[in-house]
Amino acid sequence: MTDPRTTVVVITHNRRPELLSTLDRLAELPEQPEVFVTDNGSTDGTSAAVARHHPHVRLLRPGRNLGAVGRNLAVRRVRTPYVAFCDDDSWWAPGALAGAADLLDRYAALGAVTARIVVEPDGTEDPIVEELRNSPVPGPRWLPGPALGSFLAAATVLRTDAFRRAGGFNPRLWLGGEEELLAADLAADGWWLAYADDLTIHHHPSTARDSRRRRQDGIRNTLWFTWLRRPARPALRRTLHLARTVPRDTASLRAFAEATAALPWILRERRVLPPEVEGRLRLLEDSQRRSTARSYVG
Repeated sequence: MTDPRTTVVVITHNRRPELLSTLDRLAELPEQPEVFVTDNGSTDGTSAAVARHHPHVRLLRPGRNLGAVGRNLAVRRVRTPYVAFCDDDSWWAPGALAGAADLLDRYAALGAVTARIVVEPDGTEDPIVEELRNSPVPGPRWLPGPALGSFLAAATVLRTDAFRRAGGFNPRLWLGGEEELLAADLAADGWWLAYADDLTIHHHPSTARDSRRRRQDGIRNTLWFTWLRRPARPALRRTLHLARTVPRDTASLRAFAEATAALPWILRERRVLPPEVEGRLRLLEDSQRRSTARSYVG
């Protein structure tokens, strides 16, 4: 079975062994998708290794670390109606890409579908999965699964055109919670996001990560999204909640300082979401306050 409807896009930075393992698994998929890899300025021989071991992969080398914008770079070249993202330490299960494409074919207003995440090597579900299954976001009855207020880039298949029209990932956010702004803009454009429990992606978390920097950028990006798209009162409420609940450390302090320093940009770019989208986010926000999977403690 081959399926020409979906292209897979992977971003990577200095994780050559993990990336090669992921590419081996993607090459074994029955769908045989075209694969793009954006090497975000790796210095460990990643590009040479991909060219040697996976010559059919479309390799992009921007020469610096673009973060999530590396995905935008690849999507500009995608020719299929759907694009699937995964990280260099995650891979799609056989049949999942075809299943996601079937859902997107069937439901014209469905913009993105997020899969169940299985954490390896133990084969256990990621804690976030239960929250996706029990999403409080209301949606139309035709949706193939629970409606979502956001998505996880490393486990989602999207409509290529919808991604492009929404502007892709914002370059300012770089990496870490970068999906929230794009998801809200997709919803404002009229697209629905959904979770599909029968689709699976595997994640074997790499040990090569700067968790402190990722947390710092995640807090900053949460603040930026809040100030860019939420009405004044909800924005203030969420800002105060973060200030009360994030760890009292240098990373949190730097995140708030970076966010505040960008206020001139925020004021220029601010565009409040439509009321119906804001209503969904309020329900989601109430649920996330009780979340351990989405906390900024780790």
